[in-house]
Amino acid sequence: MAVADTTVPERGARILLVDDEQSIQTLLSYPLRREGYDVVQATDGRQALERFDEQRFDLVVLDLMLPRMDGLEVCRRLRSRSSVPIIMLTAKSEEIDKVVGLELGADDYITKPFSLREFSSRIKAALRRSEMTRPDGAEPDEAPLEVRDLRIDLAKRTVRVRGDEAHLTYVEFEILAALARAPGRVFTRDMLLSRIWGDSAYRDPRTIDVHIRHVREKVERDPKDPEYLFTVRGVGYRFRDTDPE
Repeated sequence: MAVADTTVPERGARILLVDDEQSIQTLLSYPLRREGYDVVQATDGRQALERFDEQRFDLVVLDLMLPRMDGLEVCRRLRSRSSVPIIMLTAKSEEIDKVVGLELGADDYITKPFSLREFSSRIKAALRRSEMTRPDGAEPDEAPLEVRDLRIDLAKRTVRVRGDEAHLTYVEFEILAALARAPGRVFTRDMLLSRIWGDSAYRDPRTIDVHIRHVREKVERDPKDPEYLFTVRGVGYRFRDTDPE
């Protein structure tokens, strides 16, 4: 008989759980609360936005199909004003639904039906990422990376391109930093998934493609003709080699 993991998080994270099915609310909220999380429930899109305005949340679990306002619109509105991690739940298997969610700023998605083990793993990984102040071993005195017009301050987690600040999400920054730390090295999609999320289990490698496209839109002069992030067809991605002096 398996022994339940009763480890309580160091800080009881507050999670906004948005789903219009009471059975799903019950199924997911119970194990979250048992693990020490503070769970606030919402059953439609507008209520989700109201709850979000009332208090601070560490994570949002957001169903795609909601009454009054669908999950994609809720995601778009949340991302326009907050960098809170968002995990989308969807019963649809079509790739377009997953891609649209990521395009709007969701950090991760889970396709129904899913196991509670998978759900718990995704929750813990998302919260762990959001708590990291110095991801991937970055030291406070680690020198910023500067290539052409791009400046990545690893300690402050800021990116400036051609003098202007580029506002990257947590995942986008981590992907850019991972590639920029090893100029010329080719990273497969699975390597990037493991680096950012801790493992590549349950995740579609094409998730990386969506985030790479977002980064290019924010740092490249012409995303279709990149000068920093290059595609290695059939393999993955690499950051430009150091320019010769």
